[in-house]
Amino acid sequence: MATEPEAAEPVVPSLVDRYFTRWYKADVKGKPCEDHCILQHSNRICVITLAGSHPVLQSGKTIKSISYQISTNCSRLQNKVSGKFKRGAQFLTELAPLCKIYCSDGEEYTISSCVRGRLMEVNENILHKPSILQEKPSTEGYIAVVLPKFEESKSITEGLLTQKQYEEIVVKRINATTTTS
Repeated sequence: MATEPEAAEPVVPSLVDRYFTRWYKADVKGKPCEDHCILQHSNRICVITLAGSHPVLQSGKTIKSISYQISTNCSRLQNKVSGKFKRGAQFLTELAPLCKIYCSDGEEYTISSCVRGRLMEVNENILHKPSILQEKPSTEGYIAVVLPKFEESKSITEGLLTQKQYEEIVVKRINATTTTS
């Protein structure tokens, strides 16, 4: 009696893969490998996260602390949004810093918004438990949520990379480091 091959389990996409489009910004502010990932929902909300190749997620780094205090007069934690028109939200440019990540080896990384828009919220959970930024960067370890202007919601992705373009850049980096070694 012949046995039937077992049907392969269908791969169920994650919530992020199902509802968000991934966009990437490579080498933010000219710093090599400091890549950011922008998860764009169909309602134009953008969730700012770290890309998988970011140094904080690589090479076994330990996060000492995270600070949303950008300067003496500017803290992203002071952002208070209210009402239908999101009054009180801080306006961000593409290069506006969102937070600073301090690692135990003395390295410091400034995370930028990468998209223009209003800051809806910052993830205060990563202040209390910085390890979730490394464990679950696309979900619970997100950095901030930004709402682009309606008129700009289509154009914000012009300077960003698709998943395929980003993967090609990462492969080129790996190939460049292996040939120089």
